[in-house]
Amino acid sequence: MSNETEQQAPTIEFPCENYPIKIIGDSCDDFIEIIMAVMQRHAPEVDPSAITRRDSSNGRFLSVQVCIHAQCIEQLEDINRDLRETGIVRMVL
Repeated sequence: MSNETEQQAPTIEFPCENYPIKIIGDSCDDFIEIIMAVMQRHAPEVDPSAITRRDSSNGRFLSVQVCIHAQCIEQLEDINRDLRETGIVRMVL
């Protein structure tokens, strides 16, 4: 029996223009460069000037939002994995 209150994950239709990826991690001098290196490996069309950056109030964390032209779920999974492997990323949304 299905529970009608259960929420279904949103369906993404690929390709998906302007797919936002939010990356939260430990603030460091080269955070943006590390993130952009990963993003450009998987989504070369990413414009570094189009990212948004937000520092936490205590300066310990940094969040960055990047929009990509998402091609498939595998691309998103690869980006997520590679961002986490940097060692400075805490969360990818």
